[in-house]
Amino acid sequence: MFDTHCHIQFKAFQDDLDQVILRCTEKNTFMNVVGTQIPTSKKAIALAEKYDNVYASVGIHPIQHDVVDVEEETTHFTSRGEEWDQQLFETLVQHPKVIGVGETGLDRFHIRKDVGIEDIFAKQKELFLQHYHLAKKFDKALVIHVRDAHTEMIEILEELGAPIRGTIHCFTGNWDQAERYLALGLHLGFTGVITFPPKKTDPQPQLDLWEVVKKMPLDRMLVETDAPYLAAQAYRGERSEPWMVEECIKKIAEIRTISLDTVQKSTTKNARTLFLPLSR
Repeated sequence: MFDTHCHIQFKAFQDDLDQVILRCTEKNTFMNVVGTQIPTSKKAIALAEKYDNVYASVGIHPIQHDVVDVEEETTHFTSRGEEWDQQLFETLVQHPKVIGVGETGLDRFHIRKDVGIEDIFAKQKELFLQHYHLAKKFDKALVIHVRDAHTEMIEILEELGAPIRGTIHCFTGNWDQAERYLALGLHLGFTGVITFPPKKTDPQPQLDLWEVVKKMPLDRMLVETDAPYLAAQAYRGERSEPWMVEECIKKIAEIRTISLDTVQKSTTKNARTLFLPLSR
């Protein structure tokens, strides 16, 4: 299995990381450890150097470009307001185990209330384009974060033109949005969110997501955990770990009425094709 998006370099894993990696190794799970700041990007590379089944992506998360309080499941922190360092990221991205640039993108959910959304998106777009050009220059896949901003992100990507090599991390949109991303050459990454039951008060978003899982080409589909966040339904309330990506595989097989083995082999091949140069 290949968890294409996790954050095992975060503090949530500081006390038992070796045991987590061991569990992943026992389940033959590879992972892309994704940076959200300069320090977490460097930590991702350090882990990739230490473990054979770990790779890294480097970048600055859109909410890290500003100073804002963040509440995310059991986590609370204040983002740093980091600036892009072109020279540093050009150095980091050339590491042999760095396979992606990001996560980068647009986030309407975690924003300061004293700044207009237009100003926020202008800064996030500028930061995203810096990641985009870095990925193009060094032929790396883009790891794209989109939260409550599919319309704006699709407009940016369509302006850039196809094809764009990368993935929409934690895709939770509808089929119309998925089709436009797929037309741009992108992959879609699915987390434990696809295992959640529909909300009784508003079931449509989950039904829309399942429609995407059922209809999209299998060869453009990736699985991910976003560990330590978004634990699959079978583990809700627990810390998510990369090996739990198997729950996403099970749900995809159920929705598409195909075998677990087919989904596992396909998503692993897709990850290697997208992220690892020797597999392309």
